[in-house]
Amino acid sequence: MLKRKVTAFMDQWIRTKEKKCLVVQGARQTGKTYIIERFAEDNYEELVEINFKQLPSAMDIFSGDLTVDNMVMAMRFRFPEKKITPGKTLIFLDEIQECQEAITSLKFWAIDNRYDVIVSGSLLGIDYKRASSYPVGYVDYLKMYGVDFEEFLWGMGISEDMIESICGFLYSKTAVPEAIHSRMMNYYRQYIAIGGMPEVVQKYIDTNDFREVDKIQRSLLQGYLYDIAHYATAEEKVKAEKCYLSLAKQLLDKENHKFQYKEVEHGGRAQKYFTSIEWLLRADMVHLSKRVTDVRFDLDDYAREDFFRAYATDLSLLMAMKDFSLKQHIVENTLEGNSKVGIYECAIADALYKKGYSLYFYKNETSKREIDIIIQKDGKVVPIEVKSGNTRATSLQSLLKNKKDISFGYKFADGNIGVNEDGIITLPLYMITFV
Repeated sequence: MLKRKVTAFMDQWIRTKEKKCLVVQGARQTGKTYIIERFAEDNYEELVEINFKQLPSAMDIFSGDLTVDNMVMAMRFRFPEKKITPGKTLIFLDEIQECQEAITSLKFWAIDNRYDVIVSGSLLGIDYKRASSYPVGYVDYLKMYGVDFEEFLWGMGISEDMIESICGFLYSKTAVPEAIHSRMMNYYRQYIAIGGMPEVVQKYIDTNDFREVDKIQRSLLQGYLYDIAHYATAEEKVKAEKCYLSLAKQLLDKENHKFQYKEVEHGGRAQKYFTSIEWLLRADMVHLSKRVTDVRFDLDDYAREDFFRAYATDLSLLMAMKDFSLKQHIVENTLEGNSKVGIYECAIADALYKKGYSLYFYKNETSKREIDIIIQKDGKVVPIEVKSGNTRATSLQSLLKNKKDISFGYKFADGNIGVNEDGIITLPLYMITFV
């Protein structure tokens, strides 16, 4: 079983006396159901699991008065083999978006506070013009992503104290010994080629076979395409699929990583395809990095909605959009040109997305200065450049020279740790996970 960081949050939630219902959100196939079921095994005597897609007739449980006693009684009649006991039973409502009354009931479970309730659901299939929201003040939220690089290392048998020793070099800003650095870069390239979908990671841990990994990646991609065909409106189905399948070309095959509609189809324009990007974003199938016209807090004030980069929500899906040989080139470190720069940028963006950051980038068409990724933390702007080698970060250097309110920036590179007088902190690509 893969160790996941979200279990620490869930352990904290279960110890809360006046706990609210817990809503676990995230893209499909990120392991939400699996981790909740394992959590129930470890912490409860009984699990009552209702998947409203698998068991739509169970909606009847919530069709009457939404008092906790009524709902529990209905569950006992529906599942007579289950002992539903306060404090010893977890009630897990999966695919809850299919049952509006179950969403409404969360308020009453929270007020009653006798039973622990966790819910999960997809954003797929929601009518966004009439989207239902969870009762404000009665739920806690947990966003779940694919496996990050640190979780991958755990799965590969790297202990937490070994990782802590690696982080020690980050804190002291001293170079990582070459033997360790080289090994970590090898692990990181494996992780990029595999991605973070739990099923894919587990398959690699079990088999160490990239052909088997490739099969799972492509199966997951087909599942995502099925979701587009099944849930998107008739007018969006084909357009959304074309936009989604263009992501690899947008990010890996050209120097300019801005999302360009002409790469979706010849002569493609925003007027035709922008609503499809919006659908993919709302369905948690892509995340965006918006271009800013100035690099200063608050970045949202300078963000352009019409100029963005679009990333798949996990590297596993991006890998499945390309030929198997891409994985081989990544692992063997034989990538060149735009593909090498692009894949490392995607990996850094993926890590920051999994940390919960909103992403931005800056490009000056006149000076040709470009900052690959910008985030903001604690009211401060943090610029980031990504290099496939250990070349100079001239755009970052210029930005720090002209923006005195930005004290430092990161250069993530295929190299070791270093700090220069300009405020540029150079870090190995894998360190993004620990910053």
